[in-house]
Amino acid sequence: VKIPAGVETGSRLRINGEGEAGAQGGGSGDLFVVIHVKEHEIFERQGANLYSAAPITFAQAALGAEIKVKTLDGEEDLKIPSGTQTGTVFRIKSKGMPAIGGRGRGDMFVAVTLITPKTLTKEQRKLLEQLAEVEDMDFQDESFMDKVRNIFG
Repeated sequence: VKIPAGVETGSRLRINGEGEAGAQGGGSGDLFVVIHVKEHEIFERQGANLYSAAPITFAQAALGAEIKVKTLDGEEDLKIPSGTQTGTVFRIKSKGMPAIGGRGRGDMFVAVTLITPKTLTKEQRKLLEQLAEVEDMDFQDESFMDKVRNIFG
């Protein structure tokens, strides 16, 4: 049975003449195959769109970077602008699932997650301490406080 690209769980394939033999010598009926698509370890699918996550470092988020992300076709470069926040979702057009019938493809959405190191080298610690001394973080920003209130309730 040839499974066309882009089918989803619950899709039915009809195979003409491969079902049970007809009554009283009639022709064979059709066979219907119901598809169940196995979950992928990297991608989550919603229709023709794919979703994944990519870890980034503080330096990449603050300064901007270009990272490689996995797609169905291999790796793709993704530009991370400076000031990117954890949870930001980027869209890569036409890198999702193929549409049934070959009419285009869905998009790929990549959510970036800021990874905090569990341990630091002496040099990393020293540099972060220097950064902490010169940081001017005003957490009285209304949008920031609204976010905090929303988290707690």
